[in-house]
Amino acid sequence: MQEGCVLCPRKCGVDRNIQRGACNAPCFPYVAKAALHMWEEPCISGKRGSGAIFFCGCNLKCVFCQNYDISNGSVGKMYDVEGIAELMLRLQGKGAHNVNLVSPAPFVPVLADAIRAAKNRGLSIPVVYNTNSYETLEALRMLDGLVDIYLPDLKYVSGAVSKKYSGTENYFEYAAPAVREMFRQTGLLELDGDGLANKGVIIRHLVLPGSVDETRLVLKYIAENFPKNITVSLMSQYVPCYKAEKIPPLNRKLLRREYERAVDYCLSLGLENAFIQKMDSAKREYTPVFDGKCD
Repeated sequence: MQEGCVLCPRKCGVDRNIQRGACNAPCFPYVAKAALHMWEEPCISGKRGSGAIFFCGCNLKCVFCQNYDISNGSVGKMYDVEGIAELMLRLQGKGAHNVNLVSPAPFVPVLADAIRAAKNRGLSIPVVYNTNSYETLEALRMLDGLVDIYLPDLKYVSGAVSKKYSGTENYFEYAAPAVREMFRQTGLLELDGDGLANKGVIIRHLVLPGSVDETRLVLKYIAENFPKNITVSLMSQYVPCYKAEKIPPLNRKLLRREYERAVDYCLSLGLENAFIQKMDSAKREYTPVFDGKCD
């Protein structure tokens, strides 16, 4: 798929063995950081941390990207299949509750092989796929039976909003069926006796300043297309980053009343199995330093 790449909805057709695609990524991934990460949902981070592997490159162009320094460039070094498998096993050895693949979409074939290799070498903790959901069904089906937990964003419903803020008018056209496919593969969230996730889907949505109406559309879609006990993570952690610092209303933090409106609507739809954040979660220090280190 990466020779004349049609892996993601961009379908840029680039041979990523010799040049970068629309995702600004080559065939094999650069890893910006691999470490225990404490800032996911409690059932993902637990007490010891999620074994996060942050990949460089992204197929969206979000003006508010908090990881813009790695989504638009390469930090660290390139890893092949065996190298990524080794990172997974190293994180397991450090006590990670799971392996958390962050921004993995440009590398699905490589990661599918790496997961198999790691499992053959003794990987036994859950594999988490942490994605913006701008994915094709063909790519996601390569992961069927390999990924245990999906953490998909569902950012927008409206094409005009997704075009303005993430550079693609057809985001929802692909993200909606992608999240449904993730749910088909892994189902509702399942927790072990310690309250840690071992299987299932958590649908994430970041509430943006001035965009509560868009949030309502996203939540309405979830309520109408998934069981009411689907797990939703309604995030208040927005901080103006990257180009958003010069784009009103994205150049400010989310207001408490905006987030409270979003939470009230979520609950009114019967989506009561929801993670609700505190407003003080909107801090840049929760974003890792991407130094290429793989602890």
